[in-house]
Amino acid sequence: MDAMPTLLDRLIGSGLLVPSGVDGIYARSGRFESIVDALDAMVGRTGAIDSPEVFRFPPAMVSEQLARSGYLKSFPQLLGTVHCFCGNESDHRRLLRCVEAGEPWTGQQQPTDVLLTPAACYPLYPIIARRGTLPAEGGIYDMHSWCFRREPSLDPARMQCFRVREFVRMGTNEQVLEFRQAWIDRAQGFINDLALPYTIDIANDPFFGRAGRLMADSQREQKLKYEMLVPVASDEKPTACMSFNYHLDHFGEPWNIRTSSGNVAYSGCVGFGLERLALALFRHHGMDPAAWPQKARIALRLEA
Repeated sequence: MDAMPTLLDRLIGSGLLVPSGVDGIYARSGRFESIVDALDAMVGRTGAIDSPEVFRFPPAMVSEQLARSGYLKSFPQLLGTVHCFCGNESDHRRLLRCVEAGEPWTGQQQPTDVLLTPAACYPLYPIIARRGTLPAEGGIYDMHSWCFRREPSLDPARMQCFRVREFVRMGTNEQVLEFRQAWIDRAQGFINDLALPYTIDIANDPFFGRAGRLMADSQREQKLKYEMLVPVASDEKPTACMSFNYHLDHFGEPWNIRTSSGNVAYSGCVGFGLERLALALFRHHGMDPAAWPQKARIALRLEA
């Protein structure tokens, strides 16, 4: 008896995703991209109430800045660095011989001063640090970026290259916690408008190694991270499509970002996985957006 097609099978069969030969790397069709764009616009409308300052970042950032923010301590397994050819003409000929022979050809590649952005907010903190002390009202920032995480998988919701829309709050402890709770409340209205099932639960980041397990336990104990979970690849293991994070002074301290009272700034963020939300819509409402529930089509402004 033939196995039931997986969600990935259906997405590829419908032409929404085109495989590249590497797990987690796909071309997206125009139909898929139209839904990602509609979701991004809907997120923007939801966040506009805060009048955030807007930043748009490229998919690469400065290596030293990410190291200073502590990413290598917590998630070295996810990071993608950018290497370039640094040899001479003789080295180039040797490289071409390796390519022709189907042998490894990266021996002359050396690391550059940039790497692939792993999360949309990381390029923000050095920008804010250069400005000096935060105003009394703190700051709210709206970001969008392509991100990369080395997690090859047949789960279409675990892409290696994906887009995140993120809002960051910087200021006092009270300002950040109020912001996070406001977004938890807003996000429930957002997902209900899309007619998607969900739960919200305490979560932790995928910290590396034995020390990482202790960090994950501490993160959960302090309730620093919540996720909005929607069934995508399976009902048993729903996918985090949004996250609501309280960083404490994790970024304020290394970047010496201060509040107007001179204290180290706290920060928090809410992140929307745009591809994951699109996948959730296709999984629950079908591969043809024209046949989706009217409620979701209106929320996404797909109605003519």
